[in-house]
Amino acid sequence: MAALREGGWDQLSVAEVAARAGVHETSIYRRWRTREGLMIDALLTSGSQELPIPDTGSLRGDLIAFATELSTFLADPLGRALEHALATPTVDPATIEASAGYFRMRFEIASVIIKRASDRGEIPVCADPSLALEMLIAPVHVRTLLTHQPIDDQFPSRLADMLIHGLQARIRATPPS
Repeated sequence: MAALREGGWDQLSVAEVAARAGVHETSIYRRWRTREGLMIDALLTSGSQELPIPDTGSLRGDLIAFATELSTFLADPLGRALEHALATPTVDPATIEASAGYFRMRFEIASVIIKRASDRGEIPVCADPSLALEMLIAPVHVRTLLTHQPIDDQFPSRLADMLIHGLQARIRATPPS
């Protein structure tokens, strides 16, 4: 990971990784087949440790903290490399599965944010945790990867408020049973 942090996605080579590990390049290729597969595997392993799940005691606080942590992580060389790796088009089944597995794991871990809020009565019990989290993080990824718009200090708060408003609207729209 140090080499990736130092040089970024574009500068890292399998030869450099093999040299740092003290193995031959073919050993790396036997295990990962492609440079991208190696990078994604390394990034997915470290990326899951870089983004802790907040517990502030409120849904708004948790969403703001989570979006802020994600924004900070994606501004770091390691986060930018992960973003690049996950967005790189590929037909390699192992790479596709690694990426999908990463997001499944992250949504499963982060879903506690939505479940705790539901238990506290802040949002309906029927709220879909994965969809709610997608709605929170997608704008962060879009700004980071596609539009390159800055993420100011208020952006996570605005995202959290919009998401909460949408989730709470479901309470008002659902007729009592």
